[in-house]
Amino acid sequence: MKRFLAFAFILFAGAGRLFTAEVAASVIVSLSPPYPQIGTVERLDPALDEVLAPGATMGKVAEGFGWAEGPVWLPGRSMVVFSDIPQNTAYQWKEGVGAKVFLHPSGNTGVVPSELGEGSNGLALDRQGHLLLCQHSDRRIARLNEDGKTFSTVVERFEGRRFNSPNDLCVDRHGNIYFTDPPYGLGKNIKPELDFNGVFRLARDGTLSVLSREQERPNGLALSPDEKTLYVANSTAAKPFILAYDLRPDGTAGPARVFFDATALRARGRTGGMDGMKVDARGNLWATGPGGLLIISPAGKHLGTLMTGRPTANCCFGGPTGSTLYITAKDTLCRIETKTTGAN
Repeated sequence: MKRFLAFAFILFAGAGRLFTAEVAASVIVSLSPPYPQIGTVERLDPALDEVLAPGATMGKVAEGFGWAEGPVWLPGRSMVVFSDIPQNTAYQWKEGVGAKVFLHPSGNTGVVPSELGEGSNGLALDRQGHLLLCQHSDRRIARLNEDGKTFSTVVERFEGRRFNSPNDLCVDRHGNIYFTDPPYGLGKNIKPELDFNGVFRLARDGTLSVLSREQERPNGLALSPDEKTLYVANSTAAKPFILAYDLRPDGTAGPARVFFDATALRARGRTGGMDGMKVDARGNLWATGPGGLLIISPAGKHLGTLMTGRPTANCCFGGPTGSTLYITAKDTLCRIETKTTGAN
């Protein structure tokens, strides 16, 4: 288990920057308005104007993280919370305050031996507003308790065997939890107990079922606005796909179909793989992939890309009106104003 680190917060008067330093680790820098522009917007189809205003730009709000992931907006506290996987820490960012530690440790708490010592990955809120975490090293889905420090296990095993390393999750309006379980958090020397990398559904009554066990590396996932389709990213270089599953009323899923194929984008030399995603109220996917964050119509048409200039992990909608898109891109948290809101 990683050593608990002391955190120092230092206000630095100069260049409009608030410095938040973690002792003996990376230096987190919170930027002040006007936020510096990061990357560019690639506009491929006029339909993009319906969800992203012409001239919209991305602004960098904080940087210095090891690998930022899994953002979620906490509406009651008007802030975004996101994981820094290698630092075993979750950070919060709030307008006028900047970035600071929200939770440490976030996903390596000593539940099981860990080779990599990684923290949380994907985050979500359950129907009661509690924070749910995909805990890489603890190899479970956990709920943050009311004390803001300890966890309760939501699910950690399938048929008596421990998960690989739950990666991302989403929750439907009935409280059912969907999550992926690739082996990224295991390391090379820990043998998985499961012989597949699954897509799972935990029903609100506690029933756990496998929706898919065929994907090589299931990663980010999201539900369509009507919650009849589940989208899942496959993050291998050979098959950089977003797959779609039709969800049946009994909770099972139909066969996978390729919804979007990013092979051509990779062939153009764009960095980054298929990872996290969110769906907006119009049914568009905002999905990380080669080049940054892809905006894809409900019909699977690539409308444009938020070219972050670095590998990009995940995103979420938030802000006062729910139309601000927060993006975790490698060591950076950035955002852009949209003309839409999240679907769920």
